[in-house]
Amino acid sequence: MNNQIWRGTPSPLGAQTKRDGVNFALYSEHAEKVELCLFDENEKETQRIPITEHTQHVWHCFVVGAKPGQLYGYRVHGPYKPEEGHRFNPNKLLIDPYAKATSGPVKWDPAVFGYEIGNEAQDLSFDERDSAPFVPKSIVVDGKFDWGDDSFPQIPWNETIIYETHVKGFTKLLPEVPENIRGTYAGLAHPASINYLKSLGVTSVELLPIQKFADDDYLVQKGLRNYWGYSTLGYFAPDWKYSHSPKLGSQVKEFKQMVKSLHEAGLEVILDVVYNHTAEGNQMGP
Repeated sequence: MNNQIWRGTPSPLGAQTKRDGVNFALYSEHAEKVELCLFDENEKETQRIPITEHTQHVWHCFVVGAKPGQLYGYRVHGPYKPEEGHRFNPNKLLIDPYAKATSGPVKWDPAVFGYEIGNEAQDLSFDERDSAPFVPKSIVVDGKFDWGDDSFPQIPWNETIIYETHVKGFTKLLPEVPENIRGTYAGLAHPASINYLKSLGVTSVELLPIQKFADDDYLVQKGLRNYWGYSTLGYFAPDWKYSHSPKLGSQVKEFKQMVKSLHEAGLEVILDVVYNHTAEGNQMGP
């Protein structure tokens, strides 16, 4: 049974949970048509919704009955003129750039590219294969979280001592941290991790990229992985690989709890956000 659709609102961007469902809003200045695709827990498409409302380049709708945990993506129609910077291809499922969480990894199949691999025209060609089976899905997340009396430590710059670390690397071999949460946000929030940081006399923890990132194709072909996280795919989505819970979207709550625990210990949290190393690669995509 398909969900009832209301017009929704253009703000905020992304997927916003409400009492009766979820509001979806996506910005695209040159789009001619936008479709919202809903998926079940097995990532099978269950409903495709043409979004008819758009306000100042924001396409929006409200899906009645949609709930946190809902998987979704977009198909955006428009001009395919690479020489003019337009590469619209509705055969390719798009991640919501404002998604707060996403599902698994990118699976490097030729279908994820907007053009035909090996075609003489290269990226000026047009690929009609469906990329949905090979790309992560965006996840609707309930933004509610009990922050209590949490506040930003606001340590003066002249007193700031920054410790840069990697969420996984910091706790993966730390014996005092329970084995099942080593290498995760929960592991970094564990008292053993916090006590060690405090013993060093640092005031701030700077985390190497924790936003959703991709394992580059050339690394996967060599049996390797992108350890550092420089290849951002979703700037608002904590990467699922650092969550100890298998539940879809749970990485958001676990990340927030980590920040809260570090703040309670008087430690600032600084995020390394990478704008010049995105998962787009280069002009050849994907």
